[in-house]
Amino acid sequence: MSETAPSAEVPAIRLRQLVKSFGDTNAVDGVDLDIRQGEFFSMLGPSGSGKTTVLRLIAGFELPTSGTIELEGKDVSGKAPFERDVNTVFQDYALFPHMSLVDNVAYGLRVRGMAKAERRERAVEALERVQLGKFVSRRPAQLSGGQRQRVALARALVVEPKVLLLDEPLGALDLKLRQQMQIELKELQRSLGITFIFVTHDQEEALTMSDRIGVFNNGRIAQTGSAHEIYQRPQSEFVANFVGTSNIFGSELAQDIYGRREQFVVRPERLALAWDAVSGSPAGDGGAALRGTVTSAVYVGHATQLHVALDAGPAVVVLSGGELPPADQLIGRQVTVGWAGHDAVWLPDAA
Repeated sequence: MSETAPSAEVPAIRLRQLVKSFGDTNAVDGVDLDIRQGEFFSMLGPSGSGKTTVLRLIAGFELPTSGTIELEGKDVSGKAPFERDVNTVFQDYALFPHMSLVDNVAYGLRVRGMAKAERRERAVEALERVQLGKFVSRRPAQLSGGQRQRVALARALVVEPKVLLLDEPLGALDLKLRQQMQIELKELQRSLGITFIFVTHDQEEALTMSDRIGVFNNGRIAQTGSAHEIYQRPQSEFVANFVGTSNIFGSELAQDIYGRREQFVVRPERLALAWDAVSGSPAGDGGAALRGTVTSAVYVGHATQLHVALDAGPAVVVLSGGELPPADQLIGRQVTVGWAGHDAVWLPDAA
């Protein structure tokens, strides 16, 4: 699958038939992708899907077996990392423990030969941008995990790269701090207008921050789109299962309901629960209703998650935001599970 930018705009990054082989295995297998100027693009996928290898290829830490990498229209496929106007932020921060924050941030400018006074000024500005201007003299050991992550960001941004690469940078943080950093990262990217390419296996991170997402599987891009498109309109069984919770209905059931022999998916929050336990034929809008039995009910804070074993179909997950009886009164109860026609998403490639 390919995703290309309009011809009038040169993309920040363009990948064409990108392949990276390790022995007989193609870790990246013919990836075509355009990443637009100034967008927050996430590469999402499970371990071994190829997303991190693509990031390393863009950074120059690996060279492609075949295919091309363009940075703002210029082929950089064979160039070393220092010859590419990109910078990378890693999960482990890679800060110098013996240096102050301002010296850590200024290090890249020092390597580039910038005068001491100017590089200190730039480094202080970068630390202020990530809300650490008061801590310029501290050392990394005196900071929290979230603060160290901000220092790593400041150090990467101070050299003003055209593209910032982020390799699962929030993975070591606890949940609340990770959620806070998601918001800060997106606000920072929006204010700077720099292209961010973010690698993650965490679907919530990708859905929360991204302008667009590329979902990777087996070295290829399974689907590219906005967070809404990826979640609401998955184009394959893999994407439907990997991004969020999905109820996938088989082709035989689809034939019975719709006269169409293809799998389809309905998200848990799109299923409606009724207590009359009477199956309905397809509604006028293409919807349906099926009988089943509640097998479990778990309160998850904002809703109740119910598992329902359908009489003529798979076990499904229903997410209900309404008031429900206690779990012990729900389990074993006969119910009807229904959905509207527009909430059924067809998966034509799943056969």
